[in-house]
Amino acid sequence: MNAPASLDWINRLISIDSTSRASNKPLIAALAEGFRDQGIEPVVFDAPDGRDKQGLVATVPAADGSTAGGVVISGHTDVVPVDGQQWSSDPFAPEVREGRLFGRGSSDMKSYIGVAMHILPQLVGAQLREPVHFAFSYDEELGCQGGDDIVEKIAELGLAPRAALVGEPTSMRVIRTHKSVNLFTITFTGVNAHSSLTAQGVNAIEYAAELVRYWRGVTDGWKADGPFEEGFPLTYSTGGVNQFTGGTAVNIVPGKAVVVLEFRAVAAVDPQQVLAGLQACCDDLRARMKQENQAADVELVVDAMVPALATGPDEYAVELAQKIGGIASDEKVTYGTEAGQFFAGGIPAVVCGPGDIAQAHTADEFVELSQIEACEAWFEALVRELEEGQR
Repeated sequence: MNAPASLDWINRLISIDSTSRASNKPLIAALAEGFRDQGIEPVVFDAPDGRDKQGLVATVPAADGSTAGGVVISGHTDVVPVDGQQWSSDPFAPEVREGRLFGRGSSDMKSYIGVAMHILPQLVGAQLREPVHFAFSYDEELGCQGGDDIVEKIAELGLAPRAALVGEPTSMRVIRTHKSVNLFTITFTGVNAHSSLTAQGVNAIEYAAELVRYWRGVTDGWKADGPFEEGFPLTYSTGGVNQFTGGTAVNIVPGKAVVVLEFRAVAAVDPQQVLAGLQACCDDLRARMKQENQAADVELVVDAMVPALATGPDEYAVELAQKIGGIASDEKVTYGTEAGQFFAGGIPAVVCGPGDIAQAHTADEFVELSQIEACEAWFEALVRELEEGQR
């Protein structure tokens, strides 16, 4: 079979190691060059917290020169590590085998970005009745940390798009609903002492264990009492303790314990209320620890709070994604995406992209070439749909 026309761009992107722990600037530079080659000057901005990361927003104006309104094509530039995985080929040297493209990010989600860049010249050459915006973020794999920044930049630029198409791998199904994703790290600082003199210490692990019991009660309550939302694989909100570390030796009262909690909530659960309850528990434990020793402490850090996606079935984003060839679906997914951040920012969004989410983050990650071709056809239909005189 012939190679997909966008394969050169996809291969170029996969070949750039943009693992989240490293800088994504080389990849952003390659994308910026692609826009400039088409006469589009992108807005490239640094992460506001000093991280060595950049986001990019670029606009193809409508035929009348307007840049407000229109559609956002959105993707994240980072990928997950390959550490400890057994690959059959170099994960950053893309390779086609038996109708599949292998490489880190091939499914999640450099194929989507590569197809978007491949279609850029067609968009530039078309007489568009509304603008098309490109929004490429950083650190999505670390909890959508760059998603809020990209949505804020779009608002700052006054672009006011009326739909966002987020290209996470869905096998080209149009997904309009997912749960929120929330991640917290709670650090308990106790006081070390010899284990034979427990009264001289404050046991961080024991207090952390009380938080774990509290959290299990919250998640058990969701499972038993809801609220429930039909359509999800698990119809209730879920949560758990995903990491727990603490202690230094068998004969030392532990002076530190760290608990990492996660929950994924249906739209009827307010994550801020859940956080408030968690904070109240931490405050109570802190007060009790300080009664034993004023040096003790508890600190809760919010690592990520990605909003739920709940785009209505009649929204333009859904209509558009399906009209140009996306597969209509009422499926609700449990993973989170930046589509939730667009939705929370007042921009109706859907998730639709090539590849299978089951391949994301795996060794020998791949995308079917047929999926890339389906995405190419989808984007080509988008150009036709947005051309003046087409309805």
